[in-house]
Amino acid sequence: MIAAFVAALALAGPAPQDPPAAASDDPVRLEDVVVDARRLEAAAADYVDLVAAPVRRRGLARWKEGVCIGVANLEPELAQYLADRVSDVVRSVGLRAHEPDCHPSVLIIATQDAARFTEDLVARRPRLFRVGGTGMDQGGAALREFISADRAVRWWHVSLPVDSETGLPAVRLPGFTTGAGAAAGSTTAQEYAPMMAVHAPSRLNDQDEDVLKRVFIIVDVDRLNGASAQQLGDYLAMVALAQVDPDADTGRFDTILNLFEDPATGPTELTGWDRAYLSGLYAAGSYTERINQRVQVQAVADAIAAAYRSQAE
Repeated sequence: MIAAFVAALALAGPAPQDPPAAASDDPVRLEDVVVDARRLEAAAADYVDLVAAPVRRRGLARWKEGVCIGVANLEPELAQYLADRVSDVVRSVGLRAHEPDCHPSVLIIATQDAARFTEDLVARRPRLFRVGGTGMDQGGAALREFISADRAVRWWHVSLPVDSETGLPAVRLPGFTTGAGAAAGSTTAQEYAPMMAVHAPSRLNDQDEDVLKRVFIIVDVDRLNGASAQQLGDYLAMVALAQVDPDADTGRFDTILNLFEDPATGPTELTGWDRAYLSGLYAAGSYTERINQRVQVQAVADAIAAAYRSQAE
């Protein structure tokens, strides 16, 4: 159980709120660009380019069926609120939010010293973060950044390339075999390698897709800067459902990802851009199976535009 080795930590209240930042140009709202179709398409593509952070040479990963939200090291009432808030967003994109006592696939952990806590967490169970299969995470350099980053919230996604027809792994995993020889104790080398029956070979499409398997989210309670539970819950939902670039400069967009710039003046919940992005990411379609990452980004941008127009109508 992932939560079994999580240390219990006493929580302090949020740090005093910083004074409001100087006024700047208003960020672009999704509602402001819908009047110009070409501008909407271009802005959507720019937003996806900034936000999306797929594993190198892999597609945009998403949850396939359901998500189980676990929250640790918070008072029960607040933990339940955050789990419910994230679960509401999970259901809004057409996924199942599993009931309590499920095994968490998204584990949200609160702490007062996030860097030290994260370092200890990774050291205790490194295989939870670097499973060993190709294309399952962002790599060693990104993991070191995940440990040492100075952020209010940090996250780590583990995804798996699978055969979209069978759901079986499309990459070799340590110890995993689909061969019948395992039961007889005579597994061959070939049985450790993934085997896929390709039904329609193409230069444009690939039969495998990338599926999210688990997400770790570490919240530094001393750096929340007065963010409300609602704001935090929606921020956590965004990074739990999508592979988001933690270094993305999203200041010119009206997005919950700008929350910690100044919670007092920032979005109070998921914005039009955020909801349209999640709708586009989880919209029905085959873009997750397209080899070219640029084509994937454009497909999600098109889905964002279509989702927003549908909502507006």
